Amino acid sequence: MTNKLGLVAVGALLLLFALIASRKTVPRAEDSSPKSAACRFVLASLHGNEPIDEEIAQQQALVRNGSTSGLERLGWMFVKKARLTFDASYYILAEQCAQCMEANGAKGPDTLLLNAHALQSLHRFHEAEAVARELVSTRERPFDYGVLGDVLVDQGKVREGAAAYQKMIDLRPDLQSYARAAHVRWLTGDLNGAIELMKLAVSGSSPNDAEAAAWAYTRLSLYQLQQGATKQALESCSAGLALQAQYAPALLARGRILLALHRPADAVVELEHAAKLNPLPEYQWALADALALTGDRDRAKQIESQIIERGAKEDQRAMSLFLATRNENIEQAVHLAQHEFTSRADVFTHDALAWALAVAGRTTQAQLHATQALSEGTIDARLFLHAGIIAALNNDVTQAKRRLQQASVIQQMLLPSERAQLEAWRQKIGTKQKE
Repeated sequence: MTNKLGLVAVGALLLLFALIASRKTVPRAEDSSPKSAACRFVLASLHGNEPIDEEIAQQQALVRNGSTSGLERLGWMFVKKARLTFDASYYILAEQCAQCMEANGAKGPDTLLLNAHALQSLHRFHEAEAVARELVSTRERPFDYGVLGDVLVDQGKVREGAAAYQKMIDLRPDLQSYARAAHVRWLTGDLNGAIELMKLAVSGSSPNDAEAAAWAYTRLSLYQLQQGATKQALESCSAGLALQAQYAPALLARGRILLALHRPADAVVELEHAAKLNPLPEYQWALADALALTGDRDRAKQIESQIIERGAKEDQRAMSLFLATRNENIEQAVHLAQHEFTSRADVFTHDALAWALAVAGRTTQAQLHATQALSEGTIDARLFLHAGIIAALNNDVTQAKRRLQQASVIQQMLLPSERAQLEAWRQKIGTKQKE
């Protein structure tokens, strides 16, 4: 999925050791063998109070009592927990379930699917691709092609990813396959097609998979916002939240829509809630901008300090974009974008690297990556904004004016600080043309 979690911090690994230390059951003799280390990780008690925690505890008990077949179900429960809590450490536990299954002799496609999904969610894309390709060579089920498509698209291999998604749709046309196909349509510049497919996706939504349905409604709301249909966008957010209360991505989307409607005070309410649930740089950046618009600059500065303190551990790409936009710690912004680029070279990572290099004064290199960022035909205000500014820095006034105009048409998709940059550069280009 595209509503991706930040990279796993060292704290996620520390959590695993804490879980092991807190487990109340005594390991059986065979648990001391090296191959069962992963099994000890996944059987540690979580001590949560939510329904999913009770489900996990019950499944762990079954596995402790010898139900090795229950490991797969336990792994997918950890995936569900990760998606509900936005805590990527549970993806590590899902990966450990797959390793435990393999250690117990279960090396088939079910193990491969769980492992590929966990690795992809942890942004270990190269490893995930190898596992996913082995999976689809073994069997051909819808989710096998879905996870392969996810890995390929995240790495910028859009055409290959689209082909995998098409096979997924051919096998099972449902919310999961339509939502993935919608993302590819949007990524390749077909907004109307994306909206059409995402409406098909949400039409098949069910309370039985509330989180997936809420995600689809959230993506639909952002497509509708880009289309300028703010009323429908708000309705889609409400539909998502009705299915999954306290859903951070939907709250973030609603905050962004309210910012586009010039209602910053209302946006702050939504964005504070969203950032509390999921304090990633993307969320906190939107909140800081909204607070600044309401005049609460002290609080905005506090939020920005939190981004600078923790952002690099949570989401390198978003952190790089934030630093470059704020013109702070530019070498760190370049380093973070370059590091992200080693694992995925999609259009958004090209854009982040282009932007950091441009602000660092390396405009020729920046232009190369800006060109790649637009290579799929993606209609995205941020990509256009950065491409326009980079063109201006390279003295290509015609191209700069064109790209900034494209950003202006859909400027509701930009954060307030980015909209301010857009206006400043459009005025600057206009003045330069008059000279």
